[in-house]
Amino acid sequence: MSEIQAQFSVLKQTADPAVADAIRELIENGADHELNRINLLDFSKRTGLDEERVISGFLHASRLGLFDLTWNVLCPGCGGVLDAHSTLKSLRPEDYHCGLCACGYEASVDEQVEVAFTVSPRIRRIAAHDPNTLPLWEYFKQVFWSSGVDFNEESFAALSNDVVLDALELPAGEKATMSLQLPAEFIIVFEPVTHAAQFIDVQGEPTKERQQLSLMYNKTPSPTGGTITMRPGPLRLSLDNQAGVRVLPSVFIAAEALHHLIGKRKPFLTAKRMLTNQTFRDVFKADNLNIDQRLKITSLTFLFTDLKGSTALYERVGDLAAFDLVRAHFHALLEIISSEKGAVVKTIGDAVMATFVRPEHAIVAGLRMRAAMTALNAERGTGDLVVKIGIHEGPCLAVMLNERQDYFGQTVNIAARVQNLSTSQEIHITGSVLDAPAVATILEKQAIKPIQKQAALRGIADRMVVYEIP
Repeated sequence: MSEIQAQFSVLKQTADPAVADAIRELIENGADHELNRINLLDFSKRTGLDEERVISGFLHASRLGLFDLTWNVLCPGCGGVLDAHSTLKSLRPEDYHCGLCACGYEASVDEQVEVAFTVSPRIRRIAAHDPNTLPLWEYFKQVFWSSGVDFNEESFAALSNDVVLDALELPAGEKATMSLQLPAEFIIVFEPVTHAAQFIDVQGEPTKERQQLSLMYNKTPSPTGGTITMRPGPLRLSLDNQAGVRVLPSVFIAAEALHHLIGKRKPFLTAKRMLTNQTFRDVFKADNLNIDQRLKITSLTFLFTDLKGSTALYERVGDLAAFDLVRAHFHALLEIISSEKGAVVKTIGDAVMATFVRPEHAIVAGLRMRAAMTALNAERGTGDLVVKIGIHEGPCLAVMLNERQDYFGQTVNIAARVQNLSTSQEIHITGSVLDAPAVATILEKQAIKPIQKQAALRGIADRMVVYEIP
């Protein structure tokens, strides 16, 4: 058996077999571009496979060396990849700058860091492994723009026909000229390899005299050359490549057509969702964050549970029986969290701290947990398993604590305190959870009417409005 066959064999044992088969089919028969920066949510949609199982399968495949995982910092404006990292540890805390949009951004892991998978060159060599050999527009599509920009053949034809005045490949150390006819539009001369940009505001009376502009590409370019004003009419654009690599200067008309073209987006796997994936937390434990790293997350949902009266339970039924009960309770909770797109951050005694990307996933998990405890009690003919549940959503920091990826901030504190309000099987949630439209729909379908309360939470200065889910 070859090494690759052995890797596929192991993959089929660790991942969902259907996902493993789909991955093998993709690697063996997919086009080159389909194996570069694979958008897992898109792959899931195309194959009809469950998203969570697809993510888990690709993570296991990456661990086996079939794929290289990258964390790509995106520009929220144009969807361009501003930087690509092989690990979250190398994500910079300072702003990233987009030359095309002339804007700076802090790398929020909510929507601005894309997680993508590219086939390993040891498994199969594809064109994107040598990006400087890609044709100009394939470079834009496969390297500059992220997998979240929804391009197709028609839109790429429109790109070259409707929004680009001219573009060329300029080898290292060479010079070239473009002869252009400037329309009365805002023009961007953008180079995707160095991310250098020159803006031209074309206005005023048309001229027949040839205007001149010279641009040089360097190894450490300034992201933008600022904005100059020119008149509609002929332009001789002189280009000098001193960057040490091939560059691809392209002249865009920054009008509605360009915004429409790159504004069409599709879902992609975000860093936030990856951090809230159980397989990632289990398989890539050492590859999360540095000890002094702090990643801002603008919205994450926390669910805390605790087993009511566990000390009394041990005294009442004995250590062995109580241990079996507690273990069954943990097994049920962890299975539910994983199946509802959540991840366990940690267990503390009989308590669980879990995260979910969205509040609706957490509320469904909480309702299922409550039902699971009722079922376990019915099986054993007891009422011993009573789980207190609290849910809160808000901003936080992803950090490393005790060699484990954890979360820090007031949102975490409030979620833990809200859980403490429960005295029996009721669930307590905050207004930010209830206000999520999908949560309201879920409660309405189950004919659940939340009960509003004022609560004083330990360590929280002001009283809070919370809601009991009876």
